[in-house]
Amino acid sequence: MQWKKGDVVTRTSYNHDLLFRIQSIQNGLVQLYGEDYRLEADAPAEDLKKVDDRELSRRKRNEREKEDYSFRLFRQDYQLMRKKREHEVTSTAGDQVKFFQIPPKVLHVDGDSLYLKKCIQLYRRLGLQVHGLHIGEKEMPLKIKELLEKIQPDILVVTGHDSYKKDKGDKNDIRAYRNSRFFLETVREARKLIPNLDQLVIFAGACQSHFESLIRAGANYASSPLRVNIHALDPVYIVAKIGYTSFMEKVAVWDVLKNTITGEKGLGGVETKGMFRTGMPYPDKDEKPPSEGDDEFYEQG
Repeated sequence: MQWKKGDVVTRTSYNHDLLFRIQSIQNGLVQLYGEDYRLEADAPAEDLKKVDDRELSRRKRNEREKEDYSFRLFRQDYQLMRKKREHEVTSTAGDQVKFFQIPPKVLHVDGDSLYLKKCIQLYRRLGLQVHGLHIGEKEMPLKIKELLEKIQPDILVVTGHDSYKKDKGDKNDIRAYRNSRFFLETVREARKLIPNLDQLVIFAGACQSHFESLIRAGANYASSPLRVNIHALDPVYIVAKIGYTSFMEKVAVWDVLKNTITGEKGLGGVETKGMFRTGMPYPDKDEKPPSEGDDEFYEQG
């Protein structure tokens, strides 16, 4: 069969477990990117099976159900955080005082342009201000300092594709991973500029990434503790939980992970302060409050 870039396939040797997009073909070896999970893999052409439209629709429907479930969970969580913030303001200042809210600014660098597009759509649905850039994993360490100085984000997401290759070494050897070392170097460069874990919150990693090294380098959250695959949208839910929690509160690790699609097998981190700030007053109800961005998710509530 003639394969081409962009074809959606599964792997026979892995019992057709995941959907992949064909990225490139060289000498009969096909480079694959996960369609919904941040996994990069190689496979011989004869191991691949093209997914027909009916099967693709069925699998996409199942993925949307998972994504919608996580969104509903987060929305419930968000409503509780919102009520708590409003109660704290009105209990001290009274019901008549108008207040404004400033969510954090997010810089999301992603090695996959399609995943980045999906993530940005979810950020916007959640009402978070995001600067999204498609940058190859190898280029990230070289460009991150300039980007941080220019954009000055509160939260940094460094993600793309990754995988562990056991023929390259054991799981403790970062050289056995496709892109973990580039994520690690990017985190180190960011921490040279902003060492404080609560001044710049960092998520780093992709499928099967070397979790321990990313945390040691200075990431607040990372993948993947058990070297499993993580969903493309998981970094957004981690950002949203921290981003909508008051900066006066610490966020427990489990409270961050419970709304993700993958959960604690694929994601982990350390206690981190929230990044959301409330201010007062603004005098005219018709005037736009001095926030960093439009809190669309808040308005929908």
